[in-house]
Amino acid sequence: MEPPADPRARRLFGGSARALGDLATSPFRADRDRIVGSPFFTRLGGVTQVVSPGGSGLLVHNRLTHSLKVAQVARSIAERLTADDHQRDLVEKLGGCDPDVVEAAALAHDLGHPPFGHLGERVLDRLARHRLGLTDGFEGNAQSYRIVTSTEIRGAATTGLDLTAAVRAAMLKYPWTRLDHPDPHPRTMDPPPRGATPPPDDPDSGSLKFGAYRTELDDLRQARAPFAGRIADWQQTVEASVMDTADDIAYAIHDVEDFYRVGVLQQGAVAAELMAWQREGGHLRAITDSALATSARRPGSSIERLRRQLHHKDAWIADDEAFAAAVEHVREELVEGLLALPFDGSIEAEQYVARFSARWTTRFVDAITVVEQPAVRSGHVLLAPAQWHEVQVLKFVHHRFVLARPDLALHQRGQARLLDTLVDALREWLLDPEEESRLPRRLHDLVELAEAELHPRTPDRIGKARGRAIVDFVAQLTDGQAVAMLDALSGRSGALWTDAFVL
Repeated sequence: MEPPADPRARRLFGGSARALGDLATSPFRADRDRIVGSPFFTRLGGVTQVVSPGGSGLLVHNRLTHSLKVAQVARSIAERLTADDHQRDLVEKLGGCDPDVVEAAALAHDLGHPPFGHLGERVLDRLARHRLGLTDGFEGNAQSYRIVTSTEIRGAATTGLDLTAAVRAAMLKYPWTRLDHPDPHPRTMDPPPRGATPPPDDPDSGSLKFGAYRTELDDLRQARAPFAGRIADWQQTVEASVMDTADDIAYAIHDVEDFYRVGVLQQGAVAAELMAWQREGGHLRAITDSALATSARRPGSSIERLRRQLHHKDAWIADDEAFAAAVEHVREELVEGLLALPFDGSIEAEQYVARFSARWTTRFVDAITVVEQPAVRSGHVLLAPAQWHEVQVLKFVHHRFVLARPDLALHQRGQARLLDTLVDALREWLLDPEEESRLPRRLHDLVELAEAELHPRTPDRIGKARGRAIVDFVAQLTDGQAVAMLDALSGRSGALWTDAFVL
């Protein structure tokens, strides 16, 4: 069946089970409802955003609450764009921006995120490529796309959500595969789009970030077909660009909010870094990169490295005056504002956090604009320069004073070892001929699905199918399920029936 010729109908064209129906009713809302009703969405409540909320009273964002906030911000941006006459005309020229599409894509964008945050993503990618022989490895965005598009196994519906083409296209933050689509591949561009650069330790492995595995390439092409001739084949759709920008905004705000709440983000350390750079910025700018690297513990040096990195990677927008203004604005709002008093759990403190988040969200949403010819490392939807720099400084605070902590590194190394051991244990189980009839049913089904996707003449087809099934299986676990399953496989668990829920 060919997609309908009408541009709007083409955007609606979905999977094999979707009838176009009456275009006056929004199928995109049906997509949103399918996503929210999916078990893949529910599991995000047990998946780490930055740290696992395992401690009593540790209230931090997980992937579910993150997705809800991204959807809220994304819808606000889309509604703002469609209410502005000048921007609406340009948006329509580029393919349109429906608030329901944007909201659905935002809700779905992390469905494939594995246990233990971005750490789990890196570990599964390494194991998939180097231990399981999967050239495509693992990538959270590609896994999300796999979940919503893997619709059939021997004719029976399984994991797919049968979403419209418009929503699937809006999920594609990185509309390319790891190695070979489109041709020429975006990683060969100079400069390459954001995310297309190979990892520095493995330059031949393809793009670090990508939106679909090769098994879902036909779905990617079909979802993107209505935008041919409107946007570059490596560029995000307007709706994907809105979702991606909303993701950045939500991440920048709520991670700062989280670690203020739990007492990790301290006023003194943040103030020392920002104010030292403001005092000694002239001196810091004058020293060499190597000298700056040797003074990593000196207050002000880390944010000076950020300034240089922005000029190196994003010269299209990096500006020293805007950067200095962003440092000052974050210092006023964060150091002299939010962090001035420790969070004590009171109603007043909660209200203060809520006002901080609302104020920043409004500031960023109001600064959104659409451009017809964006820079290669940008999308069609972007923040004004002042707010773009503020997002970078807020993200810096999170990276410098949370992610770089040795205690977090210790915790994450243990989680990486857990995933490594779990993948090995599942592989051994799959290879045991005496245990085939007692494999977890989900794992058995995923092997069949992966085998059906591969060409019959694929070298080591069964081995690759088993490898992809293991990755799919582990990626569908919550943090707690991954821990419980390894305990059971290691013989450490005595709770036979309560641990069986992961199977």
